[in-house]
Amino acid sequence: MNKLEEYLNSHEASELHPSDIAKILKELNDDEFAEAIKLVPSDLVGDVTLSLPDRYFDDVVENLSVEELGVAISELESDDQLEFMQELEDVDENIAGKVFEKLHEDDKQEIQKLQTYDENEAGAHMQLEVFVATKDEIVNDVIKRFAKLRNENELENIQNLFITDKENKLKYTIGLDDLLVFDRDKSLIENIKASGKSFEPRKAIDTEDIKDVVHYFEEYDLSVMPVVNKDGVLVGRITSDDIYDIINEHATEQMYNLAGVDDEAEEDEEILKAGKTRAIWLGINLFTAIAASIVIGLFSNTLDSMVALAILMPIVASMGGNAGTQSLTVVVRQLALGDIDSSDAIRIIKKEVIIGLLNGALFAIVIGVIAAIWFNMKMLGVVIGLSMIINLFMAGFFGATIPLLLKKLNIDPAIGSTVVLTTVTDVVGFFSFLGLATVILL
Repeated sequence: MNKLEEYLNSHEASELHPSDIAKILKELNDDEFAEAIKLVPSDLVGDVTLSLPDRYFDDVVENLSVEELGVAISELESDDQLEFMQELEDVDENIAGKVFEKLHEDDKQEIQKLQTYDENEAGAHMQLEVFVATKDEIVNDVIKRFAKLRNENELENIQNLFITDKENKLKYTIGLDDLLVFDRDKSLIENIKASGKSFEPRKAIDTEDIKDVVHYFEEYDLSVMPVVNKDGVLVGRITSDDIYDIINEHATEQMYNLAGVDDEAEEDEEILKAGKTRAIWLGINLFTAIAASIVIGLFSNTLDSMVALAILMPIVASMGGNAGTQSLTVVVRQLALGDIDSSDAIRIIKKEVIIGLLNGALFAIVIGVIAAIWFNMKMLGVVIGLSMIINLFMAGFFGATIPLLLKKLNIDPAIGSTVVLTTVTDVVGFFSFLGLATVILL
C-alpha cells in the first residue's frame, strides 16, 4: 500500500483535501505517480491537478482517459475549468478538443464565455457561479433556496448574496451573516432600509485590468468582489483565493525577470528552452561587460603604473552594483504593489539618491582608511573614497530612475533593469576610480 492509499483509507471523503493529495503525489516516482493518480477520487482530480506544479500536467493527461479528464473538469468551478482547459490545450490540442466535446453544454458555454476575455482582464479570472436574489424576494425564501443549492453542491465558498433588479443589474451585496439576522418574513429591500446600513457593492468591471482588482482586494481587505459588465449587469465574482494566485504569479514573474530568466520557460521541463531564454540575457550581459572592459582599457597605462588600482578596482564596482540593486528592488516592488504613481517619481529618486550619498560617504571613509593603510598611500584612500561616493550616488539615481522610466514607457520595470543597472554602475565605477587616479595620483 503506497502513501496515497494510506491517506485515502485513513480519511473520510469530506476530509480529503486536494493540496494534501498533491503533496503526496509529488513525492512519487513516474511509475508510482501513474498508478496513484488513478486512485484520486474523480471529484478531486481537477483540483489536485491544478494544485500540482505545471510539469506534472503532462503526466496527468498521459495517465487519464478522455472521459476521466472530462469528469475532472466538470467538477471544477468555472474559472478553474478555463484554467484546466488552457493547460490541456497547451499539452495536446487534439485531446483538449475531445475532452471539450464530452462536457455538459452548460460547462461548454461557461468556458467559451470566459475565453472571450483577455488574460489581463478581470473577466478572465472570475467565477460565474454566484448566489443571486432580487430585492423584492422574502428572506426566508432566499435562505431556503440557498440551503437547497448548497446541499446539491451547486454553490461553493459562498460568503455574499448579490441582490439585483429585474434587469439583473447589481444593486446590493449582503454578507451571509447579515442575511441571517434579517427579519425572515420581510423582503430583502425592506430589511436593507430598516437596517440603516449601506450595502452598496464594491465591484469590478469585467474588462478592468486584473492588477487594479488585486489592489482593491489589498486596499479594502476583501474576500470576494462581484464583477459586472459596462451596463452594470452582474456577470460573476472574483474570490480571494484567485487573487492570491495572481499575486504569487506576478511576484514569481518579477523575481525571474529581475534575474533575466523567463518564468514560463523555467517551469517547463525542456532544458534547451530554459537554456535559450537564459542565454539571451547572458549574451546581453556579455556585451555590457565588454563595455565596462573598454573603459578599463582606456586607463591601461594608469593600471600598469600602479598595481594597487587593479586590486581595489573591483570593490568600487561591486559596492555600486549592490547598492543599485537595493534601490532597483525596492522601486520595482513598490511599483508592483501600486505604492508609487507618476507624481511620486521625484520623491522616490530624491530618497534613493540621498541614501546612496549617505552610504557612499560612510563606506568612502571606511575603504579610504583601509586603502591608505594597506598601500601606505593617503591619496589612494582619497581617490577610492571619492569614487565610492560618485558610484553609490549614481547607483541610487539609476536604481530608481530605470524602473520608473520603463513604467512610463509601459514596459515591465523588472525586465532588463538589472542588466542596464549593472552596466551603469560598472562603467561609472571603473571610470570614476581610474579617472580620478589618473588625475590625482599620476
